[in-house]
Amino acid sequence: MRVPDMTWMQVETYLEGDDRCVVPLGSVEQHAYLSLAVDAILSERVAVDAAEPLGVPVFPALPYGVTPYFMGYPGTVTLTPKTYQRVLDEILDSVYAHGFRRIAVVNGHGGNRVARASVERWAERRADSRLCWHDWWAAPGTMAAVRAIDPDASHASWMEGFAWTRVDGVVLPESTKAPVDLSGRDGMSASEFRQHLGDGSFGGYYTRPESDLDHVWDVAVTETRALLEGGWS
Repeated sequence: MRVPDMTWMQVETYLEGDDRCVVPLGSVEQHAYLSLAVDAILSERVAVDAAEPLGVPVFPALPYGVTPYFMGYPGTVTLTPKTYQRVLDEILDSVYAHGFRRIAVVNGHGGNRVARASVERWAERRADSRLCWHDWWAAPGTMAAVRAIDPDASHASWMEGFAWTRVDGVVLPESTKAPVDLSGRDGMSASEFRQHLGDGSFGGYYTRPESDLDHVWDVAVTETRALLEGGWS
């Protein structure tokens, strides 16, 4: 259930019988020929598709994340780690105050991992809460499905190029890009990193047949749903 499709009365009724919810995390950052909002779109959608049969509410994805290295690309928005951690703490405080005790954080952006330890400490301070952090795209089954198709697939490649993250009028290249060496990224300015990276893709095919995308998505949804069903230890 999408929280935007619910009233407060429906949430209150839900909480009488269940205490699970999902908080998706995204970012607004360059994704080469794909939408700048890829991470927010995919984290929320995989959460909704996974939670729907279970009736678990999914909050709107937090659209902004931690992505300073992409600030050389117009349209990218970044928060500092300190600000991001505080925002997540306050979001979690809110859902906890209403009675949610099992909270799944479905993350769609690698840079947001800087807040994982802070989020887990938040849960540790509340003995009656259970929180799981799920990097959906990097989960074992999902990543294995991607690697079986294209070992070089990475940021802004076909593995993020679903129908709902493509931009109208933009034609994806029918080619592959060699993996970019990212070893020196931390020592580069945003403009230097843009020059090094080029169009924004980290490597891999830009597009693959829809059957490949459907397979990866099915695995991702199944893996996320299994977490909602039993990942509360």
